[in-house]
Amino acid sequence: MITHILISTDGSETAEKAIDHGLELAHQLAAKVTILTVTERWSALEMARKAREGDHNPLQDYNELAERHATIVLERAKEKAKQAKIDCETVYKADSGPAEAIVAEADRSKADLIVMASHGRRGLDRVMLGSVTQRVLALTARPVLVYR
Repeated sequence: MITHILISTDGSETAEKAIDHGLELAHQLAAKVTILTVTERWSALEMARKAREGDHNPLQDYNELAERHATIVLERAKEKAKQAKIDCETVYKADSGPAEAIVAEADRSKADLIVMASHGRRGLDRVMLGSVTQRVLALTARPVLVYR
């Protein structure tokens, strides 16, 4: 029986649709909801490039931008939950591997189901960028509902 759903979002259009479907499912099941967003670790190469270009504190700038983005993403998701009359907890994990953070949060919150989007990358994009969804599937024994 599903009593707690973890919905992961990166703020993309596909993830927004996954939130909608996850909230609809939560409403039908009268399940609790946790909505998670994760910002990845900063790139040392990117930080070095920004420093060479004159940015005096690129790491702080990155962290502030990431936190602002996460706040916007989670507020938008929380508003959707409110409109659906669903209580939800929102969680922001900074400086983390997305798949690992999703699985860790599912463990922490004892979620029965993970809902997430897949961007459907194929070929070289998939090899170069990896697949968060595939990694989550490999790391957890929980059911994962993938919205494409």
